Amino acid sequence: MSTMTVKDIEQVQTAFSEAGLDYQIELEDGRLSIMGPSDIVSSEISSRLIAFLFAWVNPRRLGRVFDSAGGFIMPDTNVKAPDVSFVRAARLRQSPRYFGQLVPDLVVEIKSQSDRLQPIETKVLKFVELGAIVGIAIDPDAETVKIYRSAGEPQILQNGDILTVPELFPGWELPVSELWPPIFTEEETQL
Repeated sequence: MSTMTVKDIEQVQTAFSEAGLDYQIELEDGRLSIMGPSDIVSSEISSRLIAFLFAWVNPRRLGRVFDSAGGFIMPDTNVKAPDVSFVRAARLRQSPRYFGQLVPDLVVEIKSQSDRLQPIETKVLKFVELGAIVGIAIDPDAETVKIYRSAGEPQILQNGDILTVPELFPGWELPVSELWPPIFTEEETQL
C-alpha cells in the first residue's frame, strides 16, 4: 500500500461526506485510521469537559477549545484529532477553514469502551513529545485522569481529586467527579 498524505485525507473526507457518512480520520505514518462513533459515556465526558473548559476560556479570551472533529497537522506530518484540545489565543488568533497546522497546547484522549488504555496513553505522550504543554488521558472505566507534562512523572487523579492545568488555565479547578456522567434520581426524571 502506498503512503497516504493530507491530500488523501481530504479526498476520503469528501467521499464520506458525499455518501452521508460521518467518520473521523487520522493520518499516522502514512496510514489512514478511520474511527467510527464512540460510546456515549466517552462522548458525554468529552462534552462535559469541553463545556467546563469553554466556560472558563471564553470569557477570559484565553484561546480556542476544540472537539474531536478538529484535525491538526503535526510537525511529523501526521494528522491527529484529539477528543478535546485547546490552543492559546497567541498561537491561533483566527481559526483557519482547514486543519490546524500546529500541536495543540492541551490534548485530551478519552478511552472508549472498545479502546485499550496503553495506546491512548502512548498517543497522549506523543502529543507532549511533539510540543503539547499538557496531555491528559481519561479512563472512564477506572474513573481516573492521567496528566502528562514534558517534565516529570505522569500525575494520576481519581474521584476526590481536583483537576487543574495552571500552565494554561490559571485558577481553573474541576473536581474529577464532575467529569463522569451523572445518574439521575427518580425525582429528577419526573416532569
